[in-house]
Amino acid sequence: MKAWRSRPESREPSDASEFVPRKEFDRAQRQIEQQQEKIERFQHEAERLQHEAERLKQEIERLRRELEAALRASKRQAAPHSRGEPKAHPKRPGRKPGRAYGRRACRPLPPRVDEQFHVPLPARCPHCRGDVELKRRESQYQEEIVRRTFVRRFDIAVGRCRQCGRRVQGRHRLQTSEAVGVGNVQLGPEALTLAALLNKQMGLSLGHTRQALVYGFGLQASRSGLCRALARMANKAAPSYSGLLQAARQSLVNSVDETGWKVGGRLQWLHVAVSAEATVYAIRPGRGYEQSAVILGAGYEGFLIHDGWAPYYKFVLAFHQSCLSHLLRRCKEMAQIASPTAATFPLAVRELLEVGLRLRDRYQQGEISEHGLRTATGRLEAKLDRRLEKRHRHPANRRLARHLEHERSSLFTFLYCPGLDATNHAAERAIRGMVMARKVWGGNRTWAGARTQQILVSVLRTCGQQGKDAFVRLVSLLRSPRVETLDIVPGAG
Repeated sequence: MKAWRSRPESREPSDASEFVPRKEFDRAQRQIEQQQEKIERFQHEAERLQHEAERLKQEIERLRRELEAALRASKRQAAPHSRGEPKAHPKRPGRKPGRAYGRRACRPLPPRVDEQFHVPLPARCPHCRGDVELKRRESQYQEEIVRRTFVRRFDIAVGRCRQCGRRVQGRHRLQTSEAVGVGNVQLGPEALTLAALLNKQMGLSLGHTRQALVYGFGLQASRSGLCRALARMANKAAPSYSGLLQAARQSLVNSVDETGWKVGGRLQWLHVAVSAEATVYAIRPGRGYEQSAVILGAGYEGFLIHDGWAPYYKFVLAFHQSCLSHLLRRCKEMAQIASPTAATFPLAVRELLEVGLRLRDRYQQGEISEHGLRTATGRLEAKLDRRLEKRHRHPANRRLARHLEHERSSLFTFLYCPGLDATNHAAERAIRGMVMARKVWGGNRTWAGARTQQILVSVLRTCGQQGKDAFVRLVSLLRSPRVETLDIVPGAG
């Protein structure tokens, strides 16, 4: 009888190699390892590319900031002489021919003649040497300056009071001071006033001012002598300057701005406030709220038109109008360097601001009523708010959006108060001459010179603003023996 063999019991395989041949298993294992190595390499490459993308993104942002800074710097360095890119097809210079020439004009006849000459005919014709017959006489006028220094001598009577024993001396109405002895030779008031106009209003340095006096009148003067004389003139004009400060603080509207100014070779700041009746300058060691409050006063309650500089908003009692010209220029420059997608936001903001300006023009021309203006202004602000609610990926757009959110309540004040200017162009014009002077002779050497500068330029600019002759007023001020306030100060005439 055969022995019976029992079948082996079924069991679960302990390893996949029992079902797969050994060679195929090893090959699959190697493929898995290779795929894992590839995955690791791809992961390292992805991390490297991500770091490179971040680096390039930071580099692009850095270059963009440098480009924006360079554009702003180029505007500052070129102003006030640059007018941007020249036109591709400019108009032909000069007068147009024929009827399009325009009004023909010439110098008017002088009201008087100081010197007269009779000019006879030549004995012979200069062309053929023939006899010449007199037909008529023609007149020609020549307006010339007199290159001469006029010297006055004052023989001053000096005495002593019999009652108090003090020294007493006379004074002529043409004198500008009572100095004698080492100060007995002085520049006259008209020469000093001309020097003030050349130096403070026209931007000539003291050296060039001295040369102009020498070339034009043969008048010898040193730069230091002119500097001290202008300081004395500023002391006499100081009460008028104080009156102009008070006028600025009481004015309903002030357009303000500031620019860099050197004192002793160090950067300081020149501030200006332009109202309807006066222009006031002040040179201070900073450009913050405290320095602006020197002109306007901390409690100023009128309308301030400015470029959006943050310290101006510390005048909490004032109504603010942010300059739209600055914003339009910023939007234009952003659109020039941004991608088509990123340029959408600044172009849209620019269009909204231009719509506001067109609304102002339509109201001034009588095309829409006051109610229509208010309604259109509300719609315009709603459109701007919807633009600002959106999120922006581009960093420059985010900065512009944050700035507009800060300026939101000050963008369209000119639409709620018709007649208010939408830009601080008046302050920009007032500061332009000072920028030119800074480029020519660099500023003041001392704070005493800065005080002279701010007083005299305020007086000269206000005279021009009011259409009054600064020359006559400064000459009269220098000759006055008393402390006087010029009639350019409101309420002082």
